[in-house]
Amino acid sequence: MSRKITFLTLFLWLMTVTFPVIAQQKADTTYTFRFVPQKDMFYVPWNGNDTELARLLECIENNKATILDGKLPLLVDGYCNSLGSEAENLATAKIRANRVKSELITRAKIKEENFITHNHATGGDFVIVCLTVPTKETAAMDAEAEARRKAEAERLVAEKRAEQERLAEEQRKAEEARLAAEKAEAEKTAQQNTLADTPSETKITTDYHLSLRANLLRWATLTPDLGLEWRICPSWGIAVNGSWTSWSWSDKDRRYALWEVAPEVRYYMGEKKAWYLGAMFKAGQFNYKLSETGKQGDLMGGGITAGYQLRLNKALALDFNLGLGYLNADFEKYEVIDGVRVRCGNETKNWCGPINAGVTLVWKLF
Repeated sequence: MSRKITFLTLFLWLMTVTFPVIAQQKADTTYTFRFVPQKDMFYVPWNGNDTELARLLECIENNKATILDGKLPLLVDGYCNSLGSEAENLATAKIRANRVKSELITRAKIKEENFITHNHATGGDFVIVCLTVPTKETAAMDAEAEARRKAEAERLVAEKRAEQERLAEEQRKAEEARLAAEKAEAEKTAQQNTLADTPSETKITTDYHLSLRANLLRWATLTPDLGLEWRICPSWGIAVNGSWTSWSWSDKDRRYALWEVAPEVRYYMGEKKAWYLGAMFKAGQFNYKLSETGKQGDLMGGGITAGYQLRLNKALALDFNLGLGYLNADFEKYEVIDGVRVRCGNETKNWCGPINAGVTLVWKLF
C-alpha cells in the first residue's frame, strides 16, 4: 500500500512539473490581412496590412529553417462573404489566400508546399495566417491573440453597422431623387400643356437655332457631305454645306475627286415654318477621269432653291430640297500616258437647270 502511495505521489509531482513546460512549448500566432469588400486585390499599405505583414515576415525569418523543413506549416484561411453566392465567395476567398501566399513566397523566399490553405464563404473579408511557433510566453501570446480576435470582431461589427448606415443613406437619397424627378416631370408636363394653349407662332420662336446637316444623296455616291444651319429667327436661316471626296482605281487610271462649298440664305413660310425658298451660291473644284479622257477644273454658280422640312422628332428632321440655276465649269482635258498626265486641251461649259438636290438629315444641336 505504501509503495502505491509513493508511486502516485511521484507521478503527480512529475505531471505538476512537466505539464506547464509542455503547455509552454507551442503557441498559435495569428496574423490578419484585410481586403476591400467584393475585391480580391491585396493592398499591402491599406488598413494596417503593412504592419501585420512586417510582423509575419519577422516571425517567418525567426523560424525559417523549421518552416522550410516542413515541420512548421503556415495555416492560411481565406474568407469572403460580400458577394452574391457561396461559389463566388469561395472563389474570391481562394484568390485572396493565393495573393497573400504569393506575397510571402516573394518576400520571405518560402515555397508553396510550406502552406496549408482553407477557404470560407463566411466570416468577413480577410485572410488569416496562423503559425504554431515555440514560445516561453504562452499566456501573453494567447492574451494578445484573444485581444486581436476581439478587436477584429468589433471592427467587423462596426463595418457592418457602417455599411447598413451607408445603404440607408443611399436609399434615402434615391427616394429624394425619385421624388425630385417626379416633381420635375410634373412641372415639365404642366409647361408643355401651357405651351400647347399658346399660339403656334409663339412655339416656333423657341425652336432650334443651330443644326448639323448631312446630305444623304451625297453620301450615297460616296461623297461625304456635312453642313450647318443657323436659324436667325423662325422665318430666316443661313445654311452652308460642304462636300469632299477623292477616289482612284484601275491603278490610278480612273479618278473621281471633288470639293464643293454651297452657302444659302433661306426664308421659311407657313404656320409651321416647314416650306422655304432660298438663294444659293456654289463654288468648287473637280477631277473626273471615268474614261480615257480626264477633266480637271473649277466650277462656280448659283440659283434659287426650294424645299420642305419634315420633322421626325424633337431633334431630327428630313430636308427635301431642289436648286435651279446656273453653273460655269472651266476645266482642262488630259490623258494618262505611262503614268503621266498629258494635257490635251481646255474647255468651258455653262449649265442652266438643276444645280443641287438633296435629302438631308438635320440634327438639332441647340
